[in-house]
Amino acid sequence: MSINSKSKTQIALQKFKKDFWGVLCFWIIILMSLISIFAYFIIPDNSRNANTGDLSLRSHPPGFTVDMIVIPQSQKTTWNQFWSGKKETLNQIPISEHFFRNDTLFYKSYSIDPESEPLKSIPTSRFDHISEQDIVQPNTFWLGTDNQGRDFLSRLVLGSRISLSIGFVAVFISLIIGISLGAIAGYFGGTIDSFILWIINIFWSIPTLLLVIAITLALGKGFWQVFIAVGLTMWVEVARVVRGQVISIKEQQYITAARALGFSDFRIITKHILPNCMSPVIVISAANFASAILMESGLSFLGLGTQIPTPSWGAMIKENYNYILLGKPYLALLPGFAMFILVTCFMLLGNALRDALDVKK
Repeated sequence: MSINSKSKTQIALQKFKKDFWGVLCFWIIILMSLISIFAYFIIPDNSRNANTGDLSLRSHPPGFTVDMIVIPQSQKTTWNQFWSGKKETLNQIPISEHFFRNDTLFYKSYSIDPESEPLKSIPTSRFDHISEQDIVQPNTFWLGTDNQGRDFLSRLVLGSRISLSIGFVAVFISLIIGISLGAIAGYFGGTIDSFILWIINIFWSIPTLLLVIAITLALGKGFWQVFIAVGLTMWVEVARVVRGQVISIKEQQYITAARALGFSDFRIITKHILPNCMSPVIVISAANFASAILMESGLSFLGLGTQIPTPSWGAMIKENYNYILLGKPYLALLPGFAMFILVTCFMLLGNALRDALDVKK
């Protein structure tokens, strides 16, 4: 008679699948991650950082459509541009009216008062092998334009790259530092434990945002500097949890047996102790992911995060928060709502993982 026993991983996975909100949030995070990775394949403005704009198109409402003269360039599209955007985009000129005459395109630039715009011309010889219908193309801004006349949808999608990247990098850095120090402190104890615990208490006593600002100012403003600064402030909680777990696990009989067999301390820690204390670390990582997103957005709002023209949800809120009182609140609310969805998903996912990995339930 055979008995089918399930591993703890299979039991936890079954419990997780029964959590509707946890599974829903997991797939939302996967979907947002895929959208951010393949952003330049789907966004209307595929220039680098979606930074193509025209001041004549600033602050138009969602669904706004305008005719554009598209002047092609001889630059070849490389594979890398599909992932990081094109350095130089097609030269696009917004127009209010146009007509063709004698191999020449006459047009008036887009303006609130088109009658005051002078009539300009471009020889159609610049558009080799392009029909007249393709020279002038309608361009629809589905979420409108920002205060610089840039496509708001494109920058909103690209902003998810910053938030997800800061979460992954910051959590990775915090796990490397926190697990290493926590495992060493908990396993060896004594003076080493006291010294590491002293360092943990020092970092724990400093306000997180203040510490991030100090590290950012020391490393300078920039993309990677923010990642490192946030990651260096999130390892403390991981180290405390891992230390407590290691102190409890190292007294188990199978650890004593491993020492009796002559296994090295490194093997005992990495092969026998750490795999058995990863459950709370996974839950903390989900919460830290959400905290990292909020922290980066706060730094960008203060001007200490990612710098112009890199799109970031926090920076987009800073650029457009004045429009809350000027009749276009969606310019500031949409990035905030996107951030709310992503952070909420990570928090609910963390709660679902906590319940699934709880052996008492």
